Amino acid sequence: MPTYEYLCQACSTIYEERRAYAQADAASRCPECGSSRVRRRLSTFIMFSPGSDLSAGGGCACSAGGACACRATPTRDDRVYNKQR
Repeated sequence: MPTYEYLCQACSTIYEERRAYAQADAASRCPECGSSRVRRRLSTFIMFSPGSDLSAGGGCACSAGGACACRATPTRDDRVYNKQR
């Protein structure tokens, strides 16, 4: 079952729910304030394999056709993390 992200429009809480595809847009209640004024957010993810190097030509696996939203360009924090490993 996929995990969906929701945003409460009443208290700005972001939370996740595991739901079937058919239930992705079904009514939901915020776990913080109980409001039913929630919207499903567009979620993205990125997956790395051991030894992958984003600086060597992209590395984006989201197939967005040049409009990649998964931060394929390494940040300073990514480079520091990779040096520590």
